[in-house]
Amino acid sequence: MFAVFLTFGPNRSKAPDHMDGHNGWIRQGFEDGVFLMAGSLVPGKGGMVLAHNASRDDLEARVALDPFVQEQVVTAEIHEIQPSRVDERLSFLTA
Repeated sequence: MFAVFLTFGPNRSKAPDHMDGHNGWIRQGFEDGVFLMAGSLVPGKGGMVLAHNASRDDLEARVALDPFVQEQVVTAEIHEIQPSRVDERLSFLTA
C-alpha cells in the first residue's frame, strides 16, 4: 500500500489549465482498482492518493503520467506502507 503526496510545485498557478487531465488521471486510478482514496491536503498544500494493488515501479510509472506531475504543478512523493493492524473494514489491505 502506498501514500502518494502531491505537494504544490513551481507551476501551481497552472493547475486550472491541467485540472481536467489530472481529474481524468484520478478517475482512471479508481477504475483500475489502484486508488482507494484521493483528497486535498489542508490547507491548500496539494493532494494525497492512497493506492494499492500495484508494485512501486507500476505506481511510479502511473504517477509520472499525471498531468500535474508532468507540468510541475505538483511534486510527487511516494511512501510505502505495510499495514500490520487495520480496522475490520480494511482487512483486505493485509490479506
